[in-house]
Amino acid sequence: MTRGHHDLGGRPAGSVPREEHVLSPWEKEVDAIRNLLGDKKRRLMTSDELRLGIESLSEAEYNTLAYYDRWIESILTTMERKGVLTRDEFARKVAAVQTRPEHLKEGA
Repeated sequence: MTRGHHDLGGRPAGSVPREEHVLSPWEKEVDAIRNLLGDKKRRLMTSDELRLGIESLSEAEYNTLAYYDRWIESILTTMERKGVLTRDEFARKVAAVQTRPEHLKEGA
């Protein structure tokens, strides 16, 4: 059985930083979106689907994207596959949010 590029267990990669990472607001939002997509009311995405989407990224994507960027890609791919939301619709919604005055304020 061939290992996927995402399977790093046992490979030399240097030490893992053990300090805590304070999540930025956008990272918290991605986590909240994933939780909402999988809640009992919606049931639009499972943890297994999130993992499958992340593991299906190309090696280049997997190695260049940050942790929550991988989540976003997985969520978008899954929602598009299920006919819930296209990438274009997502991009338009993000652009609309970014133009809101409260989004542009420091600390908002």
